[in-house]
Amino acid sequence: MKFSEYLYERPNMDEAKSIFADQLAKFEAATSAEEQNTVIAEINKVRSKFESLGAIAQIRHTIDTRDGFYEKEQAFLDEQMPHYEKLISDFYKALIGSKFRSELEAQWGEQLFNLAEMQIKSFDEKIIGDLQNENKLATEYQKLMAAAKIPFQGEERTLAQMVPFMKDKDREVRKAASLAYFGYFEENEAKFDDLYDQLVKIRHEIALKLGYDNFVPLGYMRMMRSDYGAPEVANYRKQVLESLVPLSQELRQRQQKRLGLDELQYFDEQLVFTSGNPVPKGEPDWIVDQGRQMYKEMSPETHEFFSFMYDNELLDLVAKEGKAPGGYCSYISTEKAPFIFSNFNGTSGDVDVLTHEAGHAFQGYSSRELTVPEYAFPTYEACEIHSMSMEFFAWPWMENFFKEDTDKYKFEHLSEALLFIPYGVTVDEFQHFVYENPNATPDERKVKWREIEKKYLPHRDYTDVPFLEKGTFWYKQMHIFGMPFYYIDYTLAQVCALQFWVKSREDKETAWADYLRLCQAGGSQSFVNLVDYANLQNPFVDGTIKSVVEPVKQWLDKVDDTKL
Repeated sequence: MKFSEYLYERPNMDEAKSIFADQLAKFEAATSAEEQNTVIAEINKVRSKFESLGAIAQIRHTIDTRDGFYEKEQAFLDEQMPHYEKLISDFYKALIGSKFRSELEAQWGEQLFNLAEMQIKSFDEKIIGDLQNENKLATEYQKLMAAAKIPFQGEERTLAQMVPFMKDKDREVRKAASLAYFGYFEENEAKFDDLYDQLVKIRHEIALKLGYDNFVPLGYMRMMRSDYGAPEVANYRKQVLESLVPLSQELRQRQQKRLGLDELQYFDEQLVFTSGNPVPKGEPDWIVDQGRQMYKEMSPETHEFFSFMYDNELLDLVAKEGKAPGGYCSYISTEKAPFIFSNFNGTSGDVDVLTHEAGHAFQGYSSRELTVPEYAFPTYEACEIHSMSMEFFAWPWMENFFKEDTDKYKFEHLSEALLFIPYGVTVDEFQHFVYENPNATPDERKVKWREIEKKYLPHRDYTDVPFLEKGTFWYKQMHIFGMPFYYIDYTLAQVCALQFWVKSREDKETAWADYLRLCQAGGSQSFVNLVDYANLQNPFVDGTIKSVVEPVKQWLDKVDDTKL
């Protein structure tokens, strides 16, 4: 069935409450693990239906934020999800307290109980109103981003549609596009500050109500991090500072030399080559056709997966007016169907969508037979391993997309993978400051952002742009507003994906087997355990960053990038 044919009806909260109450009563009265297993299976069916309807509404709302029907449905879900979370919390409490817990763990896996315990610690009925307000504010941020109409070169453009101009070979075009892009944020500075200030204070209040000193430990609980905490992440950031930042600065110096510039300014960073960044050599339909051929040749599993996605129209890829910015992969469990959302804009990022978001979707498809809703996707940092690693497994087919620019693409892709990590840890350290100091003013936050930015991105130059120099670059980072503490996950996954890149060059078959096994495991294990399961090195262990960076540096050093 095609996505357009998926039936949507507003999820019935009263019905869900009634079924949960009935089933949980049966759970408590059960006299065997078998009886409780039957209840769990029934509850999972209800959850699958409710969450699938929510996913359909969210997808259709983001495809066109102007659609009044789905705007109302999204608002309804923002209101109802905290009540739904209470039902899940009640279920988790029963699960944790089961007298047959050991038998249930044998049936459903230990990770379900880890997740249940963290959910219980991050929810209470008394915070429902706060969660509703938090959801509304996060949606307001998304709408503010989607509402951008930036006049540029005679047309009004969205934020996503400005990106190609910010990578233009003409430096004046790049500069003008960047000023126009960030001009939207400057015009709405008070709105962004107010939205974020409200979000920080609501999250802090929620943390206090749940018995935490501040939002940081609660933020980690929300991210379902069961086997590491803030100290491990701080040590990881230290590794990045010591072992990766020096190389990132070398790469920026090489970029400055390649571009023939006396100084590399912020608006130059997105142009990798004076001859222009590599772009796909065809229109969106052509790009998708190349993707279909790539996945057909990559493996039997990817062929089956991408045929399913394409035939059932589970991709909405092109940027258009009213469409929410960004890209994501969702999952409709009743149909066992992933969905890929993106904003094609004529850059190499269009191909990255067909590898990155398709990596998420491939994992969802590969683990679709797991009946525990929690296992559809793993925790976020493990999720991103699938997506980022797929980008590298796709390297042998990049010539199909980029033709004569393939070498440019590979150099850019690998160097950008490294250059991204210091930015990712900048976002993470900033968020630790914000939530450890919830009463900091918007101006104090901006000062701290710029301080941290200079630490990990010492090359960044905002000459003659006071708005960015005072520390506002982060306004554009949707995760900071909507998903606190998420962003470090991308960097942890990148370290793992780079290991797959190294392994695939040494032994492609073994690397793919490890990757496929990881995808099939879905979310059935914690991050550190999944890393071990895939035969990867743990990013938190001292020396891991150094060992990953060295082979990447060797490859990049062999490339004469001045000729690309």
